[in-house]
Amino acid sequence: MLTPSLMHHLSIIPDFRQVWKVQHQLSDILFMTVCAVISGAEGWDEIEDFGHAKLDFLRQYGDFSAGVPSHDTLARVMALVNADQLQSAFAEWMKACHDVTDGAVVAIDGKTLRGSYCRGKNKGAIHMVSAFSAANGVVLGQVKTAKKSNEITAIPELLKLLNLHGCLVTIDAMGCQKKIATQVLQQGADYLLSVKENQPALADAFEAAFPMAKVVNFEGDAYVTDEKNRGRQETRYHIVSDATEEFQEPSYEWPGLKTVGVVMSFRQEGDEAPDAPMVRYTISSA
Repeated sequence: MLTPSLMHHLSIIPDFRQVWKVQHQLSDILFMTVCAVISGAEGWDEIEDFGHAKLDFLRQYGDFSAGVPSHDTLARVMALVNADQLQSAFAEWMKACHDVTDGAVVAIDGKTLRGSYCRGKNKGAIHMVSAFSAANGVVLGQVKTAKKSNEITAIPELLKLLNLHGCLVTIDAMGCQKKIATQVLQQGADYLLSVKENQPALADAFEAAFPMAKVVNFEGDAYVTDEKNRGRQETRYHIVSDATEEFQEPSYEWPGLKTVGVVMSFRQEGDEAPDAPMVRYTISSA
């Protein structure tokens, strides 16, 4: 089973508390916290509630002879844990229980944690950069960053934690950086990067290579996807092409650039007329 493996990885994290004052084992606290967060718990109160509801389950893998630690204990003990060691232990567990196969899609995405901003305590919002396995819906690793703008530096750190050999790594426009593309290739994977105004040379090449008339009447690889959700319908028209001559100069700066893509999407709310089309560009080494 995978769960004992999680306990094994968490047990490696050192406990610096005074032994005679310890009521709850550190591995129990870490195990309960991780399981609760995976189950959707937010905040120490909800993690404690999870412990009471799932105590029988928790005792299958941990001691928990003193019962469930209180939310105050959870907060106090977790504040003493080395965040880098916890992150490393969790990432190693994910590697052990998840085999990424050739061609698998790994999506890198940044999110702001709900409720993490506190003006009264002068505490800024916490941003997390996560690696998500599209095949089976699991998070492979996460890195915390103080500001959304710091995602550019957090993405390389996250990539280092992952075994990406043979995968296709997708990243939004924030991660469309030459160094990140190089690192993905060095780790044996391919990249698929969104392109926006942050890369003007690429944006200019797309506008020159794919005017609207050519996109609409494209004769190469193309397909349409249609998605409906809560009264809103979004239709996306995708085209993929080998890098054309317009990309010859940018390709010198972007290692491994082979293919380019254009996505034109239309959104419609109910019976209203569709919005003006939104056009997005991508580059890939695949």
